[in-house]
Amino acid sequence: MAKINSNRKQLYMAFKMNVSWSIVLLIFLLGSCVSRKKLTYLQYKGELQQVVNDDSFGRSNIQPPDYKVMPFDNLFINVSSPDPKWSAMFNAVSGDGSLTEESAIFQGYVVDNSGYIEIPFVGKIKVMGNNLADIKAKLETTFQAYVKDASITVRLVNNHVSLLGEVGRPGKYPLTKNRVNIFEALAMAGDLDDYSDRRRIQLIRPTQYGPIIKEFSLADRNILSSEFYYVMPNDIIYAPPLKGKTFQMNSAIYSVLLGVMNLGLVVLALSQN
Repeated sequence: MAKINSNRKQLYMAFKMNVSWSIVLLIFLLGSCVSRKKLTYLQYKGELQQVVNDDSFGRSNIQPPDYKVMPFDNLFINVSSPDPKWSAMFNAVSGDGSLTEESAIFQGYVVDNSGYIEIPFVGKIKVMGNNLADIKAKLETTFQAYVKDASITVRLVNNHVSLLGEVGRPGKYPLTKNRVNIFEALAMAGDLDDYSDRRRIQLIRPTQYGPIIKEFSLADRNILSSEFYYVMPNDIIYAPPLKGKTFQMNSAIYSVLLGVMNLGLVVLALSQN
């Protein structure tokens, strides 16, 4: 009888320990839950709401940044003229001028370290620091000496944005239109997950003088009027995790270890029966 009572006491102690640790684990889990405020985009404080809701806000002069070509950019250049033979001499691709990202690696015009591209029969042309419209105008003027009534198409091949960190599908995504804002870019990657820190989004933007790193908040409505609202080609957007994510990931391990420990105590108590 005394031995049975001892085993019951050990089982009770194991159960009591299990309950105690479960309560502690539950408290930590509740403390690590992400609040609605940390998940909400475009929050406002006080007078900011009046500014954003103003009818004139949608008609502001906010425009996407004008991308300037840099060294190592890859340009697709297609020449059209009344004489197909002349066009074929200058074009990097044949047929209808279509170009895939894979073929562009070998067939596009890569800007060299000095900011020039080299076109057959024409020579070197400086493009660094110019936007695509300026390059198109410069090429059309240059080609008039070779092809009458030439029409030039210029596209940036390496036109993509990379999204990393706490997003649904991290990766590199093509920018298929001229105006892509930060929320459209995030939507391509499946949006931010629940454990991303929306107040500390980091952006790495290449420039001809080297990359710049900026940090901004998507919880602030002022993002709509900031320089970060529109993404640029080759931008890298990183969403860091909230502090609570680490514990949330480890809590499953803690639960398993707690269950194994208590099971061991129960088995030990029964084995002594």
